[in-house]
Amino acid sequence: MSFEDATQFWNERFDKEEFIFGKEPNEYLVEQTKRYLKPGQKVLCIADGEGRNGVWLAKQGMQVVGFDASDIALAKAKQFAKENQVEVEYTFSDTDSFAWQSNTYDAVIAIFIQFADPAMRERIFQKAHETLKQGGIFILQGYTPKQLEYKTGGPSLIEHLYTEQMIRDLAKDFEILELSVYEKELSEGARHTGMSALLGLTAKKVQ
Repeated sequence: MSFEDATQFWNERFDKEEFIFGKEPNEYLVEQTKRYLKPGQKVLCIADGEGRNGVWLAKQGMQVVGFDASDIALAKAKQFAKENQVEVEYTFSDTDSFAWQSNTYDAVIAIFIQFADPAMRERIFQKAHETLKQGGIFILQGYTPKQLEYKTGGPSLIEHLYTEQMIRDLAKDFEILELSVYEKELSEGARHTGMSALLGLTAKKVQ
């Protein structure tokens, strides 16, 4: 999918009053942030959409940079940051055209970025590793194939879903701090509500 196609696809989804994934941060992100991140750190949010995660991180005192391929979502995110009296540096970009800089961030956040096909997913893991400082933290949450039974959010394509072994292989350059596969009720806006089959990864760049 080209950048233009991605923009059109996501703009159609985001072009409504409501926040389609809600305004509260992702639960897994909140738990892991409390354990591994601290105020003042520089954090990158991949495909931050309407800003629920980036704005929350900024409210915790982080320096937040985010990007998304939907300019409509970003307009909502910027307004949301303003309402919450925080600064988030947003860029209109997709994951391949984003200006990834080496050894720049203390953390990279990837919450439900399952628009990525296998090849893009591999590129994202490589770029996340490259852009993190040594000791930096990568936090990822996504759906597992069992999610296809629940149909409470996420992609319908199995190759866009995560298995534990796949994520272990992708995270081979990181030290895995936590990798869990679990099921839980989610309530994250109209698009992610109900029993969900999830995977959470927290990993560290060691070299």
